[in-house]
Amino acid sequence: SPFALGQVPQEHIGNVRVVIDKTLLTGDAQIAFHPLNSSQTVFVDSAALKAYIASVEGLQHVVEMDFTAEPAAAPVPKPAAKPAAKKSSAAAKTEDTAGLNKLGIQTPKSADFSEWYTEVVLKSELLSRYDVSGCYIVRPRAYFVWQQIQEFFDAGIKGMGVKNCYFPMFVSSQVLEREKDHIEGFAPEVAWVTRAGSKELNEPLAIRPTSETVMYPYFGDWIRSHRDLPLRLNQWCSVVRWEFKNPQPFLRTREFLWQEGHCAYFGKEQAMRETLEVLTLYRRVYEELLAVPVIEGEKSEKEKFAGGVTTTTVEGFIPDTGRGIQGGTSHYLGQNFSKMFNVVVEDPASEAGAERAKLYVHQASWGLSTRTIGVMVMLHSDDKGLVLPPRVAETQVIIVPCGVNAKTTSEQRAAINDACLSVEARLRIVGVRAEADLRDDKTPAFKFNHWELRGVPIRIEIGPKDLESHIVTTIRRDTGARDAVQTDALETTVPLMMVTMQAEMLARARKIMDERVKIVLEWADFVPALNSKCLALIPWCEREVCEEQIKKRSTRD
Repeated sequence: SPFALGQVPQEHIGNVRVVIDKTLLTGDAQIAFHPLNSSQTVFVDSAALKAYIASVEGLQHVVEMDFTAEPAAAPVPKPAAKPAAKKSSAAAKTEDTAGLNKLGIQTPKSADFSEWYTEVVLKSELLSRYDVSGCYIVRPRAYFVWQQIQEFFDAGIKGMGVKNCYFPMFVSSQVLEREKDHIEGFAPEVAWVTRAGSKELNEPLAIRPTSETVMYPYFGDWIRSHRDLPLRLNQWCSVVRWEFKNPQPFLRTREFLWQEGHCAYFGKEQAMRETLEVLTLYRRVYEELLAVPVIEGEKSEKEKFAGGVTTTTVEGFIPDTGRGIQGGTSHYLGQNFSKMFNVVVEDPASEAGAERAKLYVHQASWGLSTRTIGVMVMLHSDDKGLVLPPRVAETQVIIVPCGVNAKTTSEQRAAINDACLSVEARLRIVGVRAEADLRDDKTPAFKFNHWELRGVPIRIEIGPKDLESHIVTTIRRDTGARDAVQTDALETTVPLMMVTMQAEMLARARKIMDERVKIVLEWADFVPALNSKCLALIPWCEREVCEEQIKKRSTRD
């Protein structure tokens, strides 16, 4: 169908070659076309066809051919080509990204998980590539998810007494080196600013990979007495971690958005309590907003945060790869950093009149990043594209007019469009983020695929027969379930449908994760459990030497 040209993005239309049978361009006969699917037919004459082809902006290659002429002689076969040499990484990358120019998801989730994931986040318009390797543009659909996380988590920590602040992104090399044990884990990833314009800086400035060394020198200035405690701060910012070879959107990027909390307490018990309270909030972010089940736990000594005493974590599970993924961490830092940066208070228990003893404060820190979005995408999305839980979807309901064809009168079209706008307005009044897609240059089928790719949780279809029956058809993105809903019940039915969908997405994911947890008591069963894409629950003595042996033996086996 020539009308498929209307679906080609403007930046690619110049690459399209159009070949037209000359017999279609002569005479007055009506030509029948399926516009974009076989459910409709339109009739145009040769003059209208010529005018349409000429109206396609940017179309450069149009060839008229006489298919009644004698076919040309077949070309002489060329000798068999030699086996192709292994493609360079640059050529392979070009081929890998070629699929991104097509509208739908080209790579099945089961065939190449990494390529499928990249296609989903780019084609669903969560991210766009940027001209700096390892960096991405966070587009509105993804940023809205992050804003929902921000609002939920911010309300939670403010209820705990935490206050927001902001520290500069630059760190002097002198300050960064004061905590060598801590920064050693980040050293290969630190980005440095060494020049301003054409002038070399007297002292290189690091761009924060995390903010302990940025904030804690000032904790020492602000905390003078036990009465200044607790000091509980959080900042929403971006951090830069530079050194890696294989960036993954949302999961491993050179710059990413996150929040980081940094708090100081008089005693260990208070700091440890906060560490666990924040961990619970992280679990709730995943489960209540993103419908992602997680496991709360404690990192091993080898895997814990550099410079910390205890690192707690929420870990997700991706069934398609059989791998766990760190979701967010909350750390009890003990007195390690307060000793380094001399954050002390006088002991209130000291006897009056005597010189009071100095006590180092206890600290906690915790962070959650836009990695959360990547975990959600990997778990829920499918071969049609993104699947969003309703709570974090920027558009929760898309309304599409259907059943419009060449026989539809302008009055009927207007009535259907008005019905779509009415449903949109009614749903917005009850807090549903609804949108009507009234584009007249796109077919319903195109719109269905367009919004499925972008993960809109619920689609509502309205056609002429629906208007007569006073019903609409609803379709869930996660299951494809279709239901007929009375139009006078939309304000109650649709919000309830979203609540049900949110709960069922979490329940399905939790069921799959629980079924994949295998209790393993013998080494012979450990690697087979991992190879079966399962989580292995094993007894462990918590010694680092045993942890290393497990890693080495499982890799070897």
